[in-house]
Amino acid sequence: MASTKYVSDVKTVNNNQEIIYNYLSNFENLSKYVNEGLLAKMTEQVPQIKISNFESDADSCRFQIAGMGLAEIRIIEREAHKTIKVSSSGALPVSITFWIQLLPVAAYETKLRLTLDADMSMMVKMLVNKKLEEGINRMADMLAALPYK
Repeated sequence: MASTKYVSDVKTVNNNQEIIYNYLSNFENLSKYVNEGLLAKMTEQVPQIKISNFESDADSCRFQIAGMGLAEIRIIEREAHKTIKVSSSGALPVSITFWIQLLPVAAYETKLRLTLDADMSMMVKMLVNKKLEEGINRMADMLAALPYK
């Protein structure tokens, strides 16, 4: 298994760092956006991975991956208003740890960057490397566009 790091471009979020952190550090907020339509779109993007039965609580989210089983992503560390560290477990074919990093620029302007560290075999890397490179920036774009409250 080899570890590969993927880093998103830095995104600007037009909101307060504390508001963004409080929202992203609670996975219950994800359930508002992850619905059957989004899961179908994800399956369309990566047909090899069909996700269903998404559920979340404040610290984790769980979902079924067809042919693999139950997977979980859990917040393992929080540094107030700056960093959220997340790790995977369960049926994912890749072991991942990723960080959501927030940096204030002004009262209502925050820089956001994602870093993903994926531990995977060379065979899996050949299959998913390009998707992870693209996906880390798509995810950063999606997080930057959320209606933080």
